[in-house]
Amino acid sequence: MGGNYGSSGGGGYNKTAGTYGSSGGGGYKETAPTYGSGGGYNEANQVTGMGSDLGGTDYRKEEKHHKHLEELGELGATAAGAYALHEKHRAENDPDHARRHRMEEEIGAAAAVGGGGYAFHEHHEKKETEREEEEAHGRKHHHLF
Repeated sequence: MGGNYGSSGGGGYNKTAGTYGSSGGGGYKETAPTYGSGGGYNEANQVTGMGSDLGGTDYRKEEKHHKHLEELGELGATAAGAYALHEKHRAENDPDHARRHRMEEEIGAAAAVGGGGYAFHEHHEKKETEREEEEAHGRKHHHLF
């Protein structure tokens, strides 16, 4: 049954075959498709339309990225804080290894502070991106009060 992988007639990856929907069994197109004026990528792989301005920066995407990293920092701070509390509890209940548990508690606390600092940093990066987007689109706050 069936021929070797990549033989003519079947589907799959075949450099000589046409694009999807053409006769000859399908395959992948050698070059990336170009999209119309509705956004996407043109032949030079530059972002066109859909949230990008003349400078080519997609502020919404960048803002989402910083928000995601901020939430990851918060999650890391929460997890490290929980670990520090766990080790504090273990230090109280395991007097034979209390010194080790106190050290691990301090490590967890330091990691929690680091995660909180990272979340704080990403929050300010997100705010800076929002400000840049407002300035790029001509919306400026004049702080009258």
